[in-house]
Parts: sequence; C-alpha cells; structure tokens
Amino acid sequence: MPSSTSRRTVIKTGAVLLALTATSCTGVPAPSPTSTTPSTTPPEATPTATFNFGTASQPLGLDPALSNDVETYRITRQILEGLVGVDQTTGKPTPLLATEWSESDEGRTYTFTLRSGVTFQDGTPFNADAVCANFNRWFTFSEALRKQAPGSSFKGVFKAHSDEASLSIFKSCTALSPDTVRIDLTQRFTAFLQALTLPAFAIASPTALVKGTADVLDKTRGGQPLSAFASNPVGTGPFSLSAWGDTGVTLVSNNSYWGSRGQIATINFLTYDHPETRLQALLDGKIDGYDAVTVGNFDQLVKRGKQIVQRDPFSVMYLGINQDLPLLQKDKIRQAIEMAIDKDFLIRKFFIDNTAQASQFVPPKISGFNNSAPTLGHDPDKAKTYLSDAGYAGEELRFYYPLNATRPYLPTPEKVYAEISRQLVAVGLNIKPVPVDWSDGYLQKVQSPGDHALHLLGWNGAYADPDNFLGPLFGEKNGEFGYQDPQVFSKINRARGMPDGKDRDDQYRTINAQIAASIPAVPIAFPISALALSDRVLSYPASPVLNEVFTKVQLKP
Repeated sequence: MPSSTSRRTVIKTGAVLLALTATSCTGVPAPSPTSTTPSTTPPEATPTATFNFGTASQPLGLDPALSNDVETYRITRQILEGLVGVDQTTGKPTPLLATEWSESDEGRTYTFTLRSGVTFQDGTPFNADAVCANFNRWFTFSEALRKQAPGSSFKGVFKAHSDEASLSIFKSCTALSPDTVRIDLTQRFTAFLQALTLPAFAIASPTALVKGTADVLDKTRGGQPLSAFASNPVGTGPFSLSAWGDTGVTLVSNNSYWGSRGQIATINFLTYDHPETRLQALLDGKIDGYDAVTVGNFDQLVKRGKQIVQRDPFSVMYLGINQDLPLLQKDKIRQAIEMAIDKDFLIRKFFIDNTAQASQFVPPKISGFNNSAPTLGHDPDKAKTYLSDAGYAGEELRFYYPLNATRPYLPTPEKVYAEISRQLVAVGLNIKPVPVDWSDGYLQKVQSPGDHALHLLGWNGAYADPDNFLGPLFGEKNGEFGYQDPQVFSKINRARGMPDGKDRDDQYRTINAQIAASIPAVPIAFPISALALSDRVLSYPASPVLNEVFTKVQLKP
C-alpha cells in the first residue's frame, strides 16, 4: 500500500474494533446526552447540503427485516432506528430509541426505557406497543415468507420462529407502559444487546407495516420479490425516503427527527455498477464519495490526492461448498478444493494491502479467534492425489459467482472467480461457470437449496461477537452449505449463552478449529475495505460494522 504521505489522508478505525471486542451486553448505559441538553445551547441549524454517494448496486429492497444486503442496510440505517445503537468511539451498545435498560432473571429478561416524544415519519407515535408490533412480526414470519426472503436475520439470531416456538430464544415482548417494554428470552443470549444493533431489528412504523402489507411480497423490483412497505419504509430515523428510481435512491432530512440532523438535507445514493465508473464519477465531481475502493483504482485515487478512508477488517470472504451434493460430502474432495486455492496470490492481486489470509470464519480481533486453527495450505500436487483417492471422475461442479457487484468483502468478484476457477481446473476439477447478476437474485440462488456446487460470497460482521459470524453461517443446516454437524450446532448453541470470559472464548476456539477441519467452505481473506471521498468532506463516520449514519458526515462550509 502506498505510504500515508503520498495521499491526502488515510483514516483507520482499529480503535473502534478493538473497543468492540471488549464490550459486554450487560450493564445500564446512562441516558442519552440529548435528553439533558442545556437550554442555553443554540438551536441547531437547518440542514441545507446535498450529498451524493456512489453505491455498487441498487438495494435488494428497503425492508431490513427481510434483506441482509449491504446496500439495503446502508440506506435503511438512515431511515429506521433500533432500540440500541453502537458508540462510534468505544463500540459499546449505546442508547438509541431506548435510553436505558436492565437485565434480570439470569439474562433471560431485558427491560427497556424508551425515548419519549418520538414519532415515526408518518406521524405514528413511537411507544412500547410499536416495539412489540415489530418483535411479534419478526417472530411470526411464515415459512413461505422466509423462503421468499432468505435474507431475514431473525432465525440466525433467535434460532426459530413461532412455528417452532420451543426452539426459539425469543419468548415474548410485553408493553409494560407506553415508555417501558420487556423482552423475555427462553435462555440466556450473551450477545443479545449487540444483536439488537443489527439493522434487521430496526423499529418500523406499525401503521406503515399494515398499510404497506409488509409480509406480502406481491411486487417485484429488479427481479426481487418485495412488499409495498419495502418500497417505502417508515421509521424514526434522521432521513426519510423521497424517491427510488432506476439509477438510485434519494433521501431527505426528517424535519421532526428527535436527534441531531447534521448538515445534509438531501442524500442521493447513485448506482454505478463498476469500480471504474464510480472512480470517474468522483473525479468528475458527480459524487462526494463511494464505497468499496478496489486495488485497481486505489493508486489512481492516491495520485489524484483523494481521501481514502479505511475500515479495519470485520468481514470474511469465502468459497462456499454445498454438501447437499453427494460428491461434495466426500472429505477428500473438499480438502482437495482447499489445497488447490492459493490464498496468498488472491490476496496480493485482488485485495487492498494488509488484508489478512483467513483459515477460519471469525476475524482475528474477535474473542474466540483460534491462532492454531487447522489449515491444509496451498498444495496442488497433493490436491490431485486427494481427488484420485476420492474417486473423482471429472464430474461437473457448477460454480456460481456474482456479476455487477462490489462488496466490502469482495471488491472484484468476476476477477476473483476467474483466478479461483483457474486454480481449481489446474488440479483436475471440472468447473462449470454460472454467472448471475447480483440484482437477479444471486443471494437467494446461493443461499437456498439448489444445484450450486461452489459459490463466491462473504459475511460482513454487524457486531463484535463470534456468534455473529458462526451462528448465521454454521449454527444449523442451511441451503447455502448443506453442512450438517449436530455436535457443532450444539456447541454453537451452548456458547452463545455462556457468560463472557475464558470458558466462552475457549469454546469458540474449539468450534473454529472443528469447522476449519471439516471444510464446509474455504475461508480465503479478512479483507480491508475502504471508501473514497472528495475534498468537500471533512470527516466520514467509517465503521467496521458499517454503522455509518450520514448525520455524522461533516462537510466544508
């Protein structure tokens, strides 16, 4: 990577991530400073600025409860808020729509005091009934809806919905008073507060959910099934939706927002499918910033003196393997696939400098990372021997990869696919390329049962707990990997309820080693991701967990 003296500025956010790893989900935060602002404080200026931000693709929908897409979350974080936020400096859970909370019944009950005087953007009052309407909605998602929208996060966090209530960690939501709500769990869940910071658990207007028939996905956009609500979400956030067109999404400042509205009156999220077009739009002054800087345009940005803001690694990029296919149930075939891949070459060629090689699915700064997780290394000759020993006879492996997509964990998927495919073919595997446009349901195709043998994907962490990585990926059998190990499932379920400390960390280290040894997928990299910004931007709230709300963007006068 070029030295810091050769560019205008590089900001690193490692301190935030380090703080995140030390957080606990217990304790009672102090009330938000906004509730005690002295009357002598001058009134905040009305936002007037327009901010244009380049995105890699259109969102897959704007209902965060049913989509875990990066571009969906980038937008819905501005519109909807959850009970709990993330402190940008310390990484600890911080008051948002809840001003304080307490834990009781050995971690099975949480009581939240809600912020008073808050309304949704449609005028509906925010209160305990609204909170419970949302929790009950997520809990009762039907099986049919979940198949239509595999991006739902509720099951990955709470283990089951109401149709399997005995398996669910969520028990009930009770409105004790308009400004007090109690959440009961069936068992202790150590990362519960951190999990509530997920955009998936942002609180939507109950009125808008009903009006927009939020659980009826009878509309489509870009091939994605979605509801009327997902085209017009309503929350309590600092921005509301103005328009969603073919080239992007426009948000406007929420005049009745309870907190600081910042400087920006209008945000235009403009879609540029390719890294080069995003770079050129920034150089031409059409946008003020964009995400997912690639190796190919990093040096050009430096030469032009543009700001590059880096995030600490908080994602893992992997090659998925589908064990629902009998051929891939053979250990030696999966081992051969791992040994065929030259991770070091891939990282040097396609990822920003200081991206680390991965041998497991939990990033190094998260508790439970295992320094000695088993890895077979790059050994093409041994891979050929293993394929022969396994009786591989040239059967076709359909390899899915996305087109027109750039993600923090996968900046140039077409190029990464081409190189991995070349490496796999070199050891004798018969690879059938299956390119799928990201907006044409790529996520649904590779995360649902199907004919995908291999696929490219990654996971961007949303909170600093190993369960955020292992639970959704390997906590139960799913359509993405077809991986089935009851012992690992049981260990993950047990670890998520253990108190923070050495025993819990040791349990996750054991789980990481066990998953690495069985190879349900091949972890390749813990990528460094970066944004590019124009000189107009004084500061940008870069976050390892992508908790980037645009009221905190500071612009030159």
